Amino acid sequence: MTEHMDDETMTENSTPDRTETWDVVVVGGGAAGLAAALMLGRARRRVLVVDAGEPRNRYAAHMHGVLGHDGIDPADLVARGRSEVAAYGVEVRAGQVDRVEQAGPEAGDGLLVHLGAGGVVRARALVAATGITDVLPEVPGLAERWGASVLNCPYCHGWEVRGRRLGVLLTSPASLHQAQLLRQWSDDVTVLSAAVDPLEEETARRLRSRGVRLVAEPVVEVLGEGRDLSGVRTAAGEVVALDALFTAGRPLPHDAFLDGLDLAREDGPFGSLLAVDPTGRTSHSRVWAVGNVVQPMANVPMVTGAGAMTGAFVNAVLVEEEFDAAEAATQRVTTHWEDWYAGSAPLWSGRVNATTADVVATLPVGEALDLGCGEGGDAVWLAEQGWRVTAVDVSATAVARGAAGAEQRGVAERIDWHAHDLASWRTEQTFDLVTASFLHSDVELPRAEILRRAAGRLRPGGRLLVVSHVFESAADIPPWASAHLDQHDHHGDHGDHGQDEGEGEGEGEGEGEGEEGRYVSPMPELLLPHEEVAALALDPAEWSVELSEVRPREAAGPDGVQRAVVKDGVVLLRRR
Repeated sequence: MTEHMDDETMTENSTPDRTETWDVVVVGGGAAGLAAALMLGRARRRVLVVDAGEPRNRYAAHMHGVLGHDGIDPADLVARGRSEVAAYGVEVRAGQVDRVEQAGPEAGDGLLVHLGAGGVVRARALVAATGITDVLPEVPGLAERWGASVLNCPYCHGWEVRGRRLGVLLTSPASLHQAQLLRQWSDDVTVLSAAVDPLEEETARRLRSRGVRLVAEPVVEVLGEGRDLSGVRTAAGEVVALDALFTAGRPLPHDAFLDGLDLAREDGPFGSLLAVDPTGRTSHSRVWAVGNVVQPMANVPMVTGAGAMTGAFVNAVLVEEEFDAAEAATQRVTTHWEDWYAGSAPLWSGRVNATTADVVATLPVGEALDLGCGEGGDAVWLAEQGWRVTAVDVSATAVARGAAGAEQRGVAERIDWHAHDLASWRTEQTFDLVTASFLHSDVELPRAEILRRAAGRLRPGGRLLVVSHVFESAADIPPWASAHLDQHDHHGDHGDHGQDEGEGEGEGEGEGEGEEGRYVSPMPELLLPHEEVAALALDPAEWSVELSEVRPREAAGPDGVQRAVVKDGVVLLRRR
């Protein structure tokens, strides 16, 4: 829907502070984050990826073990991934997230994601794929060679240094596993064990059984030229010749931006990490974490797979949420309007809306669909003109009254009545005309979606007619409506004033018992004709605009005495 705003009026697509809203914000644009974003983008989700541009593997020139991409530069994978997600409408934005907080009910109970200088965005869900920093032992010469000749993962780098002189600088008992693994790539392995000295005798015996050398003296310097390593120097002055050195840095997860949500954590061999279920969901129902931020030892293919799974699961959760919301909204609409009609005497004046009649009178007779037919004024009139009519309204009471009126007027056989919520009503039938007169609801109704779907059932040459209330200024408000509008801080303009979804029968068309002036709160948005056309967003190659105008007409208030000129917005679109 296009926006039409002035200083005091705002459309439904705007939020009070104009904050961007996304289905999912993915924090981190590495392999895990982009894999999640790819699945979500392909699921037609609105996805924002916020990336600080500092992936964990940026120090490495190549990555391995990634099927189809073995040996490529990690930066190339990220570039390809960005290009792929962009094809599905995913936006990747440079920056970082400072903090995340729970939004209130007025914002849909989602999340507020603070982007620092980039402002604040809203999200229905968030995926943290921010990775870790490897906090390396403070040994001179070590950090400078990280990713080149000082390495972490045997599966990522072991093949490239196979058969050479390999060292393992232990940082914790857990890194003994790394020492055993490396024996698979070389029979010349030296374990520098000072960090866990003294080794248990059983562990030492096990390592020596396969020819692994043990050096207990602390390493004080890593030697070599440039990024190449030649060995290490111990505190005793011994130089141990090596071609590559493996070590496991202490993983520091990048999750501080989530601290405000008080997420559950778990302590393990790699420190305190966010607690997640097998899908990556944290203790917050709208926050997931995936990749190295929760699995420090996972390599690129592992985090890619995990990211894809998490992305698919997040979409599934949102799908369930949307079905729950739709079901609840349908029930609200049905209950509200059924109570509204059943709780009053018949409201139908017996007359068609004059504007609708004027437009339809110029069209060839055929088959028509009347959306939000209410008590059937328009539907009965159409049948009297020779149209075959399908009439739909959410209220069973209103539809029953319409059917009774059709019987009295002798056109019952020309109208098929349906009591059904418009948001979920479907038909395979096609039509020559779809009418929607005053299709406004104070209970949430996906109006544009309903109209677009109905337009899709029109035959070539068929027409969609939408008639609605228009207030271009305060002078357009009829006197019987002013008091009610004042209660809602109406500021003039063409803003928020509406009636129910069954107003097609032309109430107030000279009849005192009509619905002109019967209004309920909160009031729906009313669009000007050109805004209506924009909101429908029908393909101009397939549709032509025959009418888009405001028409005045004389109407009576609920007392049958007050009279005023009101304005109807008229949109008539023709399918080519």
